[in-house]
Amino acid sequence: MKTIISAFLWAVFSIFVHAQSRFDKAQKDAADHHKLIVLNFSGSDWCVPCIKLHKNIIDTENFKQLSTDNVINYINADFPRNKKNQLSPEMKKENALLADQYNAKGLFPYTLLLDSQGKILKTWEGLPAENASAFCKEIKDIYQQKK
Repeated sequence: MKTIISAFLWAVFSIFVHAQSRFDKAQKDAADHHKLIVLNFSGSDWCVPCIKLHKNIIDTENFKQLSTDNVINYINADFPRNKKNQLSPEMKKENALLADQYNAKGLFPYTLLLDSQGKILKTWEGLPAENASAFCKEIKDIYQQKK
């Protein structure tokens, strides 16, 4: 009987672990390691400002260093249109849920800086005016204030 109960509990636990979203994992990691979360809504294959944002900020060493330095967890909620770039149904569902919660207006690109509880600390609508260095400095400054 103990074996059956143990197997059942293990199965339920396994389902729960796999059901966790990227955002849930990012929140837990942010809480455990005192990080912030950068959530970016983009249309990677149709939104020109989104493409520029990724090229000029997200894909830079300055931004990547924020993750390396344990300042942020980065999540990209992408909404591609081209058939060849389509996401898995699970990823589409997760991105839609994030959009419902954080991007009701459907802005692209739209970037949010969140604490580990999901509270919005800062938002950027459209392509930020700052370069990568200034963008990252702003995040670091907010991180230092939250410490």
